[in-house]
Amino acid sequence: MHNHALAPQPHPDDLSRVCAVFTALSEPVRLRVVNLLSGGEQSVTQLVEALELPQSTVSRHLALLRTTRLVTARREATRVYYRLTDAHLVSLTREAFSHAQHERLGLPDHPADLPSRARR
Repeated sequence: MHNHALAPQPHPDDLSRVCAVFTALSEPVRLRVVNLLSGGEQSVTQLVEALELPQSTVSRHLALLRTTRLVTARREATRVYYRLTDAHLVSLTREAFSHAQHERLGLPDHPADLPSRARR
């Protein structure tokens, strides 16, 4: 994964997109979907089975993830397969879950990984 240099003041379009991404990911079912798709493409049937939720519920959440361009779909005969649109989502959610786990378990921070201005 490539880290891109970030401007001190984000571009308004980038700020808006980040808010849309976090809003889309702010629902546990959608986070679970993204987590499952981080392992690769899956059909709606596979997602329904893994999530143990009704197909209508999973489809509703997939529709929102598609609308926000976090997932993309392809049709193969009667099946629809979903995948993440971008590898950044894997890193983003992995970091979020790592952060949550650190808080839950009381693990120490990784100060060497923080940018120098954040450590001040």
